[in-house]
Amino acid sequence: MVALKTLSPEVVPSALEKAKRYRLLNEPDEAESICLDILAVDAANQEALVLLLLALTDKFADHGLNPAYEQGRKIVDKLDSAYCKSYYTGILFERRAKFHLKQGGPGSGAVAYDWFAKAMKAYGEALAGCDPDNQDAVLRWNSCARFINNHPDLKTFEAEQPEMLLDPFDTPH
Repeated sequence: MVALKTLSPEVVPSALEKAKRYRLLNEPDEAESICLDILAVDAANQEALVLLLLALTDKFADHGLNPAYEQGRKIVDKLDSAYCKSYYTGILFERRAKFHLKQGGPGSGAVAYDWFAKAMKAYGEALAGCDPDNQDAVLRWNSCARFINNHPDLKTFEAEQPEMLLDPFDTPH
């Protein structure tokens, strides 16, 4: 195994900027690697944790949900504030919803709908404890709502269940 080199703590701010740029260039593996280097010297760096979470969710489309989804859940647990935990849980759920939708197949619309609903619940929890000037959770909640409204074919599992027919002989009179 090849030994990794240690990043100097002084360059963490510029490394964070590089990680952001790699995400914007749609290179989540590079962004992930930089974040891991930062976290090796500053394990509680909140910005690196958030960037790592976002880079992992960027990888859903090409690499599937696992192990990136489970890694993302663990990262959320390391975030300091209740707001961040709720907000980034919402991001994780929303991106999982879109992954399921792109996968297609039987029931994918219902699975996606349910993950959108979970994301909206998490965004609602984030709103309850956020600074009134921070409207990011509102924007994400509305994005999920618009997606659901623009895709009427999405429905919950409950909506897909066929109506049960009653046997006339078992019906009380």
